[in-house]
Amino acid sequence: MNRRFVYSLLIVLLGINLFFGAQIYFYSASASPKDDPYENYKLLADVLEKVRQEYVDGSKLTYQELIHGALKGMLNTLDPHSEFMDPSKFEELKNDTQGEFGGLGIVVQMNKDKYLTVVSPMEDTPGYKAGILPMDRILKIDGRGTEKYSLEEAVKHLRGEPGTEVTITIQRPSTGQIKDYKLTRAAIKVDTAKDINSKREFPLGESGIGYVRLTQFGEKTDSELSQALRKLQEQGMKALILDLRGNPGGLLEQAGLVCEHFVNRGQLIVSTEGRNPNQMSQYRSSGKIKKLDIPLVVLVNTGSASASEIVAGCLQDLQWQTHAIIVGEQTFGKGSVQSILPLPDGSALRLTTAKYYTPSHKVIHEKGIIPDITVTMSESEEYDLFRKRTPGVIDTLDPKEREKVESAHDVQLERGTDVLKGILLYSQRESLKSLNR
Repeated sequence: MNRRFVYSLLIVLLGINLFFGAQIYFYSASASPKDDPYENYKLLADVLEKVRQEYVDGSKLTYQELIHGALKGMLNTLDPHSEFMDPSKFEELKNDTQGEFGGLGIVVQMNKDKYLTVVSPMEDTPGYKAGILPMDRILKIDGRGTEKYSLEEAVKHLRGEPGTEVTITIQRPSTGQIKDYKLTRAAIKVDTAKDINSKREFPLGESGIGYVRLTQFGEKTDSELSQALRKLQEQGMKALILDLRGNPGGLLEQAGLVCEHFVNRGQLIVSTEGRNPNQMSQYRSSGKIKKLDIPLVVLVNTGSASASEIVAGCLQDLQWQTHAIIVGEQTFGKGSVQSILPLPDGSALRLTTAKYYTPSHKVIHEKGIIPDITVTMSESEEYDLFRKRTPGVIDTLDPKEREKVESAHDVQLERGTDVLKGILLYSQRESLKSLNR
């Protein structure tokens, strides 16, 4: 009985072995050398052993160090936002509350050419007050070149205790100028909704046109926007300018809530799509926020990124219900989702797993949002306007430079205002025609 059982078991195991052996042979025969996992696993193992045996200091290396180094290189070849995090870096990420922190107030990312690039300086921060602009490249941090930094390493070196100093070397691509900035870190905590005077008073402009500027999408952005809109409506607002220029983004949920002020209940606002079903999601309007049904202009520029692009893309796609017109320049083009995938040894992958899509399924990533009305501003015009709006800067200028700065015009805001005036005038005339019929 036992002998018969053993023979039967051996026959079953032999069958399983033959089946899987045939599958492996078939896959290996059909797969190209570049995409054959077994051959490439073997190549990796061979290189690992050669380094251990023949590298001059190979005896000082551990297998973990070599594997972690290989993983870092692998992830760095994918895109600027994916990376391998060793256990200490992953722990650092988990402990980061993303609340108030010491830093310069500049949002950065690695562009496709591997340059550490400023997306946008946050208002009322050391970077903003120093005159750092979107698209500036950070070449050095305290004298050390950033070409060897990962994005996380660069952010770690830019942040620090409030009151400490850091020197960054900036290259401005449009002029090629390279300049050192010695900055003092500060606690980064700013209001996210401001009026035309960078305050929270929100006076109503001529022709009943309101103005709200969102500097980023933080935890309180929607509540601050709601307060601003309430103040403007109490004054009889007839149209609105929503300024997202220089807004580097922030929380996806807050971008959705901002859109809910202008879209119908149940309306798709943004979707994410990846390779796996669990990376597919949709954000729809809950209908809990009362819709604002007035003409709307949204101002954007190259410093408008991520959550700003989600808002601009949504409002542009749904013009038939939002009455929105996008004015300014093509946006930055940051529309990807990074997932944190923990690994057994305490390390983790930060991996780009999905992309954002507008309601009409336009991809944002590396494309940006193209305005309905393009109004460009030169770098010098933006810089003069920046200095004009930064408190205390004009007082430090010589008379000739002060006159130049004080006469600076915001041509994008002026064009947006003219558009809304035209819409309001047309609506008024149509209403009079209806009354006279």
